[in-house]
Amino acid sequence: MQKLIYPALLLGLLSTAGCQSSTKKTDSNMANTPAAATPNPDTTASATGADTTAITYKLPNPEPFETLIGGKKTGLYILKGKGIEVAITNYGARIVSLLVPDKAGKMTDVVMGFGNTAAYQKANEGFYGPIVGRVGNRIAKGTFTLDGKTYHTELNNNGNTLHGGPSGFHTRVWEARQINDHTVQLTYVAKDGEGGFPGNLTTTVTYSIDESVAGQPGLKIDYKATTDKVTPVNPTSHAFFNLNGEGSGTINNHVLRIDADKFSAVDKGLIPQGEPVPVANTPFDFRKPTAIGARVETKNEQLTFGKGYDHNWVLNHKMGTLSEVADVTGDKSGIKMTVLTTEPGLQFYGGNFFTANDPGKYGRAANFREGLALEAQHYPDSPNHPSYPSILLKPGQTYTQTTVYRFGK
Repeated sequence: MQKLIYPALLLGLLSTAGCQSSTKKTDSNMANTPAAATPNPDTTASATGADTTAITYKLPNPEPFETLIGGKKTGLYILKGKGIEVAITNYGARIVSLLVPDKAGKMTDVVMGFGNTAAYQKANEGFYGPIVGRVGNRIAKGTFTLDGKTYHTELNNNGNTLHGGPSGFHTRVWEARQINDHTVQLTYVAKDGEGGFPGNLTTTVTYSIDESVAGQPGLKIDYKATTDKVTPVNPTSHAFFNLNGEGSGTINNHVLRIDADKFSAVDKGLIPQGEPVPVANTPFDFRKPTAIGARVETKNEQLTFGKGYDHNWVLNHKMGTLSEVADVTGDKSGIKMTVLTTEPGLQFYGGNFFTANDPGKYGRAANFREGLALEAQHYPDSPNHPSYPSILLKPGQTYTQTTVYRFGK
């Protein structure tokens, strides 16, 4: 169950403030083909990346983000620390840019996105960088039962609800308050019945520069939510990363590690089927650093369903404790991103549905497997699986979650 704080306890606490949406066509039943021994991290795919030496990475101009959506103002908020610069927009509470130095000291934008609000609204892929919710990931058939009542949520993914549906958090203008040059706080109140979910839900997301480890700056994301009716809550950040820099080509040669002994096996609609299964002897074993593309073309039903990786890993750490759970390193930049979270699961999406239709901030559109997402969250379709860690939030409780993306070399 998510960490809950009752009002009586709040007095003593300081308050800080999957992925793709394309149709998948596959069939057959699960039958993993055992993989070979974990390859050397140097094992890479044959694809080569684009040359980004000519790209000058920089924070975007705020002016194209200053507009009105539904009568509400949108804007761009800049956070800066030693060795890190971040741009956040309150449209979808999304990360627009994140610049850190590569092995040569060149500031490199490792988050994929666009240079203006209109581009986010028009993009074929709607989940560039936002906070998604109120329930991230999938709800099977957009249906769940709570206290004897069946709820029907808006559908947007092969007959399922993905990331809160078509009117989820990613489409909303959040109220923003820049606290200082390190911190911005964003709040959104989802109305009772919005997207088909019960309860008026107030969610606050605080982005802040993390300088707790010298020489390894990070972006910390703190979540808080309260409700006036029992409701499922499972928000997450849906930032797309390319550690070699936006526009640099394939992420197949990025080296990934996930501290998880199990993952959620899914059906062809990417809905979990029963209890998590072991990663051992499958292409889903990233317990040792492994190139993302090393086994992605293995004959394996689960990879067929997702057209690659688009699955939830069941993390080994203790839920509710902020700890390192994964890391990924750009093969050309040398930039290493470490993920810390309090959540029990991590959805790894390997960019299988990018189609080069959405030119990014630097004029280059993302193609097949040119970006990745590492989304800290509870398990997909949790409302329909009583054995999974609960995502139900009750009146009088406060949902909290923390995730940190930390950068080094």
